Amino acid sequence: MNYNYLGYTEDRQIVKGKISAATEQVASDALANIGYRVVSLKPISAFLPSLGKLFQAKVKPAEMVTFSRQLALLLESGVGIVQSLELLQSQTTDKALKKVLIEIVANLRRGESFSASLAKHPGVFSTLYCKMISVGEQTGSLEPVLRTLAKHIDREAATMAKLKQAMMYPIVVFCVMIVVAALMITVLLPPLVGMFTRLGGELPITTRALIALLDIVHNYGVYLLVAAIGLGVVTVLYVRTPTGRYNRDALILRLPVFGRLGLVNELARCCRSLALLFRSGLPLPEIMALTSQSCGNRVVARALSGVEQDMLRGEGLAEPMRKRRVFLPLMVEMTKIGEATGNLDETLITVAENYEIESERRTQTLLGMIEPVMTIAMGLAVGFLALSIIMPIYQSLSLVG
Repeated sequence: MNYNYLGYTEDRQIVKGKISAATEQVASDALANIGYRVVSLKPISAFLPSLGKLFQAKVKPAEMVTFSRQLALLLESGVGIVQSLELLQSQTTDKALKKVLIEIVANLRRGESFSASLAKHPGVFSTLYCKMISVGEQTGSLEPVLRTLAKHIDREAATMAKLKQAMMYPIVVFCVMIVVAALMITVLLPPLVGMFTRLGGELPITTRALIALLDIVHNYGVYLLVAAIGLGVVTVLYVRTPTGRYNRDALILRLPVFGRLGLVNELARCCRSLALLFRSGLPLPEIMALTSQSCGNRVVARALSGVEQDMLRGEGLAEPMRKRRVFLPLMVEMTKIGEATGNLDETLITVAENYEIESERRTQTLLGMIEPVMTIAMGLAVGFLALSIIMPIYQSLSLVG
């Protein structure tokens, strides 16, 4: 849980900020250990930060890529972490990132770890980013982790840019369709229906369906809106629980198109993490534990934890993977080859590259499908609306004749 604290140091300087701890007593002890006398310690409500995030300045992905690569370069040159962050903070032109870096440097000077300092700014540094940095700190391989994260952010930003480009035309058409539909329903449809009724004709089925839908919205719109908001709140609260998050991730992996794409992306990151940790010389059980902690999908994370338990019983790495369907055959077979040859890191890098190529190909196919599918869907909606309006006009003319 997060707490706001107010206190003072031994030289009577006022300090305030946020701290994460399991309980209030743990937070108080942690502040006392770094020399703070606590005056006030209040838990932060779960809803207030969410409202604050709506108005929180965002850091562009390009800035995050540049920050990660420059920090890796400075660390490789032998510059200390605090000095590197101060240098980057003085050079960056992004005000939000500058403010965050100032707070991170202050936290580091108080004795906090780099990953813990980053975790205090979830709007800028994702959970995956913080956990990967934590792995790099524990293994002494912070520079390659930063470069891997920079590539990952760059790849995701490029995908989002392509998605926005593909969605631009359908969104514009959709907005125009909404405006035209609203005008037709509110201005043209009521007098047309009244005239048609006076002439003694029977409305077409499409028009009757449209009128019935409008009546439902008019009579029960408020109740439907409240029900939708309530369902959304319950869903969000459920997904925040461990069981809810696991079920959500399991559902994502079962989706027809997006499931395979999400799985290969997650496995590619896992393979790169495993290879990086293996090169650092850590034992495999510890590698599996760290990788499962940095995993973004709870289903994959639980599978990795199961593999770790089987490894401790002496079953190796590839065979426990084979027993779990979440690990694809290529990863299992290449892991087996890596175990046999002693080149596990190289084989895992090969698997990660294969999965990244597959992810890129599937993403391109998906982006190519979005525009025509949305165009067809909107065409059907416009056609239904047009039939609901035009058919009564033609039938009215025949009745008048």
